[in-house]
Amino acid sequence: MTIRILIADDHKIVCDGLKALLEAQPEMELVAQAANGREAVKLAQKHQPDMVIMDVAMPDLNGLEAVRQILSANPHIKVIALSMHSDRRYVTGMLSAGASGYILKHCAFEELVHAIHIVLSNQVYLSPAIAGIVVKELAQSKIARSRQSPSVAQTLTSREREVLQLISEGHSARDIAQGLHLSIKTIETHRRQMMEKLGIHSVADLTKFAIREGLTSLDK
Repeated sequence: MTIRILIADDHKIVCDGLKALLEAQPEMELVAQAANGREAVKLAQKHQPDMVIMDVAMPDLNGLEAVRQILSANPHIKVIALSMHSDRRYVTGMLSAGASGYILKHCAFEELVHAIHIVLSNQVYLSPAIAGIVVKELAQSKIARSRQSPSVAQTLTSREREVLQLISEGHSARDIAQGLHLSIKTIETHRRQMMEKLGIHSVADLTKFAIREGLTSLDK
């Protein structure tokens, strides 16, 4: 059976490299490439791939939100996060969003192929380099829930997280409204509600919050 794959990564050289390697595998077919999370959501709905290989930190819509939206509409699709980030927030965030695997970009291609087969057999695959992060997180989760304030996933709605990422990337309310097909007033309402929920009083502090929570990154 052919494994139909969609790649989502904003670095063209990464996409092109993965495309060449995957197409050399007789049982794999690359059905689409996306340059950001929003495009990945649309292409996943259109092509219904078996597997999505998703970068975590992307512009416009990050990988975490893209995974949530893809799996909400298409729960049968499997997702593997492919990232340069081994930070706990990224790893646990992607797994909580529904990804079934997480591997680092410096891994050998053979590891990715292995991960694809593992995940398609309804198992979870984690790069050995980050497996310890997940084990530690699970061990501390009970204490963390009792001591820490609610995470951004609990505090903000999915739409608010979308708007927050776009604000933190420097988009104006008008541009965000046009991109999301909403009114400027609605975007301004989302911004005001986010500030009230988070106790934040400026766009600069909203941006810092988005970076700290992994919704966007400084390297984009």
